[in-house]
Amino acid sequence: MRRVSVVGGSGSGKTTTGRAIADRMGVSFVEIDALHWTHPGWELPPLEEFRASVDAATRGDAWVVDGSYGKVRDIVWSRADTVVWLDLPFPLMLWRTLRRTLSRIGSEHLLWGTQRETWRAAFFSRDSLLLFMIRTHHRRVRLYREWLARYPHLRLVHLRGPREVERWLEALDGRSSIPRSSAGRASEGR
Repeated sequence: MRRVSVVGGSGSGKTTTGRAIADRMGVSFVEIDALHWTHPGWELPPLEEFRASVDAATRGDAWVVDGSYGKVRDIVWSRADTVVWLDLPFPLMLWRTLRRTLSRIGSEHLLWGTQRETWRAAFFSRDSLLLFMIRTHHRRVRLYREWLARYPHLRLVHLRGPREVERWLEALDGRSSIPRSSAGRASEGR
């Protein structure tokens, strides 16, 4: 396990888990949101610019990437050897996202050096992350299975709850490799 993609819905703990994996492995951590949200005012970057940033960040021999952007999945997953899928219960992810959003609004926390969350964007916009989560969660769970099938070389670590994540991270400290099932996928979390 040298090149790891951490995926899951908003509020699943991708960034926290990704940083923990990178720390344990002693490799660089790449936060896809930081590469994506480089233009002020939540302006989307040109696709070529975003893909070039992700391409450059994942050229090395060892890294951990967090994020589930379809625009760059082909780059990340073709280079990764392992996907850690944080498939936590939807109510927990929604609660975490709501709590995080309210905290960021209240503190006017600057995200990725260029963005701020606002009441209007969080709750009264068609682009609301919370609304996006509600609309897409169940479909995305199904789609992750389809997407993963297209990359049979990937080892999958499918974690379904905070305790599974904690236990897996603790076990990672003493592990030299991920156990494989007969299908070539990791057996954890199944």
